[in-house]
Amino acid sequence: MADHEEAKGGESLLEKISGNFGGGGGGGSSSSDSDDDRVAEAAEAAKAKVYRLFGRERPVHQVLGGGKPADVFLWRNKKVSAGALGVVTVIWALFELAEYHLLTLAAHCLILTLAVLFLWSNAHAFIHKSPPRIPEVSIPEEPVLQFASALRLEINQAFAVLRDIASGKDLKKFLLVIAGLWLLSIAGNWCNFLTLFYIVFVLLHTVPVLYEKFEDKIDPFAERAMGELRKQYAVFDAKVLSKIPRGPFKDKKKAA
Repeated sequence: MADHEEAKGGESLLEKISGNFGGGGGGGSSSSDSDDDRVAEAAEAAKAKVYRLFGRERPVHQVLGGGKPADVFLWRNKKVSAGALGVVTVIWALFELAEYHLLTLAAHCLILTLAVLFLWSNAHAFIHKSPPRIPEVSIPEEPVLQFASALRLEINQAFAVLRDIASGKDLKKFLLVIAGLWLLSIAGNWCNFLTLFYIVFVLLHTVPVLYEKFEDKIDPFAERAMGELRKQYAVFDAKVLSKIPRGPFKDKKKAA
């Protein structure tokens, strides 16, 4: 009897030991699986982290601000995008090709609209139609205040950037701004403000959607181009910019 109990106890002890080893083996397999998952995730992350134009890390839709304006520029709703582009094209054609003036166009549109509504309101009994329902139009206060606040922040930020450039802190930024203003002056000589606005509007309706469609082909080419530009800038910096005397602001800052 005692031998039987000892044998039974020995068997239960062996079962416990084998169970512990079996559990450890299962934990080892799960840990190895988790390690494999981590390696796979790291590989996917490294693969996904490719060069993007202008160093962006977000999709093109978010770069454009998201929301309805980005949907219009990326042709998420083709009817709305085509309608916006068509309206701007008609306005540009009226002002540039037909040489219409803004005040004349606004006056003619108001004359036509008021004449149609006036005649319809007085002749509805003769034409057996209900009179037109003219809605009450009022500009809400909150969107106007939000727009004014956002515009104020952008203007203040632009003034801060201009002040930072004028103080002589960053020569590279100064040269970039001067080059941009120079190109803008050349574009102003070629065309007027309305044509320039129309060109920018058309580019916003074509370039982002084409880039989003072919970004995997454009980004490698842009990476090579940016690398070449960095090399040329390094040569220009070594031969020209480094020899320009530093401004008093930087000297005072280093002395402090």
